[in-house]
Amino acid sequence: MTITSTAPPHAMPEPAIAMMLCGQRCHLGEGPGYDAATDTAWWFDILERQLFEAHLDTGAINVHALPRMASALASVDAQRQLLVTEDGLVLRDIASGRLDMLAPVEADNAATRSNDARVHPSGTLWFSTMGRHAEPGAGTIYAFREGAVTPLFPGITIPNAICFSPDGLMGYFADTAANRLHRVRLDPATGLPLEAPAVLHLHTGEGGLDGAVTDAEGLIWCAIWGGSRLNAYSPEGRLVRAIATPARQTSCPVFVGAGFDRVLVTSAFEGMDEAARAADPQHGRTFILDIGTRGRAEPRVRLGAL
Repeated sequence: MTITSTAPPHAMPEPAIAMMLCGQRCHLGEGPGYDAATDTAWWFDILERQLFEAHLDTGAINVHALPRMASALASVDAQRQLLVTEDGLVLRDIASGRLDMLAPVEADNAATRSNDARVHPSGTLWFSTMGRHAEPGAGTIYAFREGAVTPLFPGITIPNAICFSPDGLMGYFADTAANRLHRVRLDPATGLPLEAPAVLHLHTGEGGLDGAVTDAEGLIWCAIWGGSRLNAYSPEGRLVRAIATPARQTSCPVFVGAGFDRVLVTSAFEGMDEAARAADPQHGRTFILDIGTRGRAEPRVRLGAL
């Protein structure tokens, strides 16, 4: 199904032709990833404890039930994935679906769950937690490197937009509750911070900063939750493009395809009443957009000593 997406007239983002990849509505669609070797896209419905597997060459989609909430994944090798879950980092065998706890994280804190994640070019995974009801300051961004989990930035309400410059010299993240996009200088060999983060961009107007990914040129493509769009920011924090999306609560993008020249975008209907869902007919569905730019392969996570 092909949909011509439009945006509110006051916002004036560029229109886009969006192909519906999956018509099943996600309560909270998030955490998309892409494996170029198999042309397979993955994403989650966090609240419904589901992992989606879409074979882009055939259009076949499988939905895997999970025993716990999970919100993002990273490729380990051809056989395994690392899932970011509500109680820690879990290895998943792709063929069998077997899950093995690798590193518990906040497992004794029933008030939090996992949220956003992205792998640095060095193989270090950044991932985040947040309060299940977005309690102020309950979230933390962690790094998983060489088998160890290290807290990086605590006290964040809704940690999102984790992504990295192509050269690994800069890291980015947002607090959706504050609508601030941050930048921090990194050691490219480790993916760990070299200084305190600084505010790169303050989002104003409709919606909030959600998941993000960088393209091959280093632009930061950020889903605007509640804003029906993807915004592209320069490394200096300037808004340079806005692309309309079919669903209002756009949640996270990832580049897909042999040339990484399309963008998969998840969405959600969390918090929407019947009237809001009726006004947003594509709510919760998953789309592929052609935005005229290229991304790059997501790095594999390095397990290190474990």
